[in-house]
Amino acid sequence: MNNSKAVEWVLRIAVAGEFIGHGVFGLQGKKDWIGWFADFGVTDPALATKLLMVVGILDIALAILILIKPVRIALLWMVLWGFWTALLRPLVGMPIWDFVERWANWGAPLALLLLAGWPRSVREWFR
Repeated sequence: MNNSKAVEWVLRIAVAGEFIGHGVFGLQGKKDWIGWFADFGVTDPALATKLLMVVGILDIALAILILIKPVRIALLWMVLWGFWTALLRPLVGMPIWDFVERWANWGAPLALLLLAGWPRSVREWFR
């Protein structure tokens, strides 16, 4: 295996691990996360729990997809979602360092996306 393939697999496994971990927390209905929904207008805990379950399923599905094939549009979503969920911490009152600590949540999928090559057409986003 050449170095770029090894790096690709390390990133695929790292990204999948990140999103599987968060997905499982979502399926478990992590209490802190449910509370954060209220900060953005979702005050019904039952609805927040359902939304968190959907997010958890999506996170796990994307993690599995990345292990099978690193589709660029999925990686872009993971970059944006990873950045948002990291940024969410200081927005809900946690220290800025909780955001900094989570840079790998969006940095690893970004690195994998760049390794795959930035798409030159809409069609390439789905390859």
